[in-house]
Amino acid sequence: MLGVTMEGPHAMISKIEFGPAAHREIFAEPTPLGLIGLALGCAALTPIAFGFRLTPAGLSTAAVICLLFGAGCQFLAGLMSFANKNLYGGTLFTAFAFNWTLNWWALNSLARGFVPDAVVIHAVEAVSLVVFLVITYGFGFYSTLLFAFLADIDLLYACKLANALSGTRVFDVPIAVFTVGLGALSLWIAFALLVNPTAGRVVFPIAGPLFAAAPRPSFDTSRRRAIFAELYRHWREQGFRPVGLDELERALAESAAGRSILPDVQYLAELGGLVLTPRPGGPDAPAGVRLSAAGIDFFEQVVLKKDQFA
Repeated sequence: MLGVTMEGPHAMISKIEFGPAAHREIFAEPTPLGLIGLALGCAALTPIAFGFRLTPAGLSTAAVICLLFGAGCQFLAGLMSFANKNLYGGTLFTAFAFNWTLNWWALNSLARGFVPDAVVIHAVEAVSLVVFLVITYGFGFYSTLLFAFLADIDLLYACKLANALSGTRVFDVPIAVFTVGLGALSLWIAFALLVNPTAGRVVFPIAGPLFAAAPRPSFDTSRRRAIFAELYRHWREQGFRPVGLDELERALAESAAGRSILPDVQYLAELGGLVLTPRPGGPDAPAGVRLSAAGIDFFEQVVLKKDQFA
């Protein structure tokens, strides 16, 4: 949006944004950190899920990795996501971090000969499944791959509950497979977020949204942008000589869609972006209009990005 500061009798543009103010993130994108920690936690659980290394040493080793990487990295990523006002990422990472803390406690207890109560654990897993099912649906509006990532978690928890309800271990192998799949998907998404922007091309593809969200109402800035663009073109050709308001109306007839541009011209002039030439006799509509120096600078920053450097 446009903002105004006052210096002497004249208003000057001080904000260089149209529409809602751009959000400034406090931290760099924390998602790769959380996903890499999740992948390492899954790697530690994979031998145990397939029935190997079920020894005190194996359980204790996996427990430490679950605590440091599975819980630690995701907890840090969750807090950073919240700080960046990323509600979905912060909720998922933080909630999952405490889940991995539970994994650490359970593995560490088993290594010491203490067996956690299965009924309590399964009750927590049942509620977790409900939570992750809802989050899975929400992530479908962001990316198909993120939807698959959460669906893998859903299936993993569903298999755990199926084992509990059936009183068998028939779903142990699917649980192990979904653990491997979760780690692989985590690494793929993390690599996409890290490598694709650096390479300037898609090295690790991430599919687009699975679901289409309803469009949000927004303010149409196209007419004001068109006014600035036309007056900037005029300034490049003829300097600060005003252009007639009628001539400007004709030049912008298509983008104006039959509506008068006068209210937008007067609004932008009040902000200090335009200079109006009074019409003889003093009617409301000006005879001419041109960009002010502040308006030129504003347009060059918004469109030409002259304040951004590679």
